Amino acid sequence: MLERSQVNRRLAEAVSGLEGVTVHDLYERYPTLRIDVKHEQRLLDAHQAVVFQHPFYWYSAPSLVKDWQDLVLEYGWAYGRGGDKLRGKVTCNAITTGGPVFAYRKDGYNRFTMRELLAPFDQTAHLCGMKFLAPFVVHASLRIETDEHVRPHAEAYRKLLTALRDETLDVEAAMKVEKVSDELDALIRKAS
Repeated sequence: MLERSQVNRRLAEAVSGLEGVTVHDLYERYPTLRIDVKHEQRLLDAHQAVVFQHPFYWYSAPSLVKDWQDLVLEYGWAYGRGGDKLRGKVTCNAITTGGPVFAYRKDGYNRFTMRELLAPFDQTAHLCGMKFLAPFVVHASLRIETDEHVRPHAEAYRKLLTALRDETLDVEAAMKVEKVSDELDALIRKAS
């Protein structure tokens, strides 16, 4: 999937090789769409933050991301009685949209904010006891044609993942803003 999206590919490349960050392409790992649930749960166990990077298709994620949620986030493991494996971890979405910023407002043609449209991810995180951050969003990605135009988004994405890794992101504040991509510098604390 990443090879078909110039912007998503560049975002992934920007964080690939970043120490302490695992880039895990579900479509590359599972070309037959058969998800190894135990492997995915081990990956979740090994990380404190989980970022779902994907294009925003029809106000949702690609189908494999939904399948992943359905299978990996098992009752008794991720939620419900004894399901505490994700409790306290941080999660967010890093998404690309074809629509411009003004389309994702109550008075825009999509009628809802990006944050409102991500309510199913927010509720999933809540059910699993996770902290759901505001999304990192690259708007109008279909109009981004050159590496020069992608570069600032890729650098900001790398900065976000570095801050998550180094625990310099103000998580509580990042849970309250509309988009972390709009507030990133203000959300990062200086390391002491």
